[in-house]
Amino acid sequence: MKKTWLKRAILSMMVCGSAFGIIPGVQAANVRILPVDNAKFLAGAKFDFDVEVSQAKNLKNVDITINNQPADKFFGKDLKAANLDNGVISYRVNNVDFPKAGNYTVQASATDDTGRNVSNARYTVVQEKAQKQAKNVILFVGDGMSLQAREMARIISKGMTNGKYNDLLAMEKMPHNCLITTSGYDSLTTDSANSASAYATGHKSVVNAMGVYEDSTKDPFDDPRVENISEIVKRSRGMSVGIITQAESTDATPAAMVGHTRRRANQDYLASEYLEDYHRPDVIMGGGSSRYIPQTEKGSKRHDNQNVIQEFKDKGYTFVTTSKEMMAAPSNKPLLGLFKPGTMNVYIDREMLKNPEVLGKYTDQPNLVNMTKKSLDILSQNPKGFFAMIEGASIDKQLHAMDWQRATYDTIEFDKAIEYAQKWNKEHGNNTLIIVVADHAHGASITGTYHERDGKKGLAAVRTYADSIFPTFKDADHDGFPDNPDPDVTLAVQYANHPAYYENFHFQQKPTAPTITEKVTKQEAQQIGDKTEYHQVSTVVAKANPARHHDGDPVELIPANIPDTIGDECHAADDVPLNAEGPGSEYFNGVMDNTEVFFGIMRALGIDATKNVK
Repeated sequence: MKKTWLKRAILSMMVCGSAFGIIPGVQAANVRILPVDNAKFLAGAKFDFDVEVSQAKNLKNVDITINNQPADKFFGKDLKAANLDNGVISYRVNNVDFPKAGNYTVQASATDDTGRNVSNARYTVVQEKAQKQAKNVILFVGDGMSLQAREMARIISKGMTNGKYNDLLAMEKMPHNCLITTSGYDSLTTDSANSASAYATGHKSVVNAMGVYEDSTKDPFDDPRVENISEIVKRSRGMSVGIITQAESTDATPAAMVGHTRRRANQDYLASEYLEDYHRPDVIMGGGSSRYIPQTEKGSKRHDNQNVIQEFKDKGYTFVTTSKEMMAAPSNKPLLGLFKPGTMNVYIDREMLKNPEVLGKYTDQPNLVNMTKKSLDILSQNPKGFFAMIEGASIDKQLHAMDWQRATYDTIEFDKAIEYAQKWNKEHGNNTLIIVVADHAHGASITGTYHERDGKKGLAAVRTYADSIFPTFKDADHDGFPDNPDPDVTLAVQYANHPAYYENFHFQQKPTAPTITEKVTKQEAQQIGDKTEYHQVSTVVAKANPARHHDGDPVELIPANIPDTIGDECHAADDVPLNAEGPGSEYFNGVMDNTEVFFGIMRALGIDATKNVK
């Protein structure tokens, strides 16, 4: 019986059914089109097209057209109908494209016993080339690097004289800039996977997803895909690709440049997917070795016995695990550098404090400047050019931990890597587009300054307006990194969206999470105002971490202003600044959507995605 009505639906897909009158009070079948309405495409870029019909009462026919032409004829491929066994029928065709620029309207209608329901999606397809084209592109992503995060770095790195900054950050001296909006198509406030995916594909997605449009199935790997930047530049021009980060190399932002999944947490899958020829990066550097080693090895976070490191070696990659090995690696071979099982340590702990309790045995992790240097040495060997994404990952991670000092020193390190890339570009023909942007913002803001010179402590010592005397950070060797992250007058940084935590406004000598999680009973959770749905008899809530409550320190217990089930500071929906220089950088001005970063890159390179490298 199922096969009979499915076959009938397939046969009638391209036949306009008569419009039944909708029965009052009865909902007609729901029709959803993927990609979503208002999407923008690069001509020739590949994508999967899907129409989902749900809640149908005796489905009679489905009609799908593009600019009034039957979809199968438009794409030159049949749409395949599939019962997803969740009340949804999918009509899908994979790996198609819009070969020409223009405006396109998709209309999909479903007719059942309750009537006919119609959905429309309007698409814009572009093919633009900059007057002066770039050979290479370096996309610097300061994860979570809001305007305030930049300002913190500028204040303590460059200093001020009578209210004027002594200098700007390297990124801030670029000639072109704009504001970037960051929302996904599912929510106002985004995460790194979704926002980085917009940079990599030119398409919006949903929280936790990259390179896909979310369908109605539970499988995180079957969602309709959109071709990403690594795939396009390799397929159409044979360019090299580099993915450099201080996070795990399969974390959200780096993985979004290469991978496709609805669930960013599937990092072992992403490590395996990196091996695929059509998008395999020529340089991969970061942490996260635990995602690459077989589950039989100690410390593995894989769910199988695949040895991804060995498979990269078999493909000719140099494999390194320390800064010394990285710097000695040959420039004429691809490189896989994995410097820690998880996220790499931050600048303060790695370069300054060097506490063995924090670093463990990983005492020779490279800095971001040298990672940038080595990656450019390798990638520039390709005469066809390269695309590199270089991430300052722990700006975000340390703001989540409400440790603005560690986040700020990492912002300064990130800026030093940008400065190196700018000098490299000048020495290599000025033919590289350099973009600096954050994927999203954090709600951390500078209230003023903090000091205890008059005996006041805690919130009473937060100085505002005329009392906010200038901070006393010192940089004796003039390397841009203050010698002491906790001077007698420091910044008063406070947070717009945070869990309950202990605040003493002083630097934490060891990285310390702001909260701990506890299981509580349903009754206890209700008493503390938890609004989650309860599973069985208990739930997990976040409480202020007593490890941040040091004897003798001025400590304030700051109540949560977000749900008690969230254990760290959250992203903000604020716009983020973008700076750019080099060929094609004139594209960036005013206020732009995050998807426009992708189109600015494609325009600068003059990519023709309708081409395939022979």
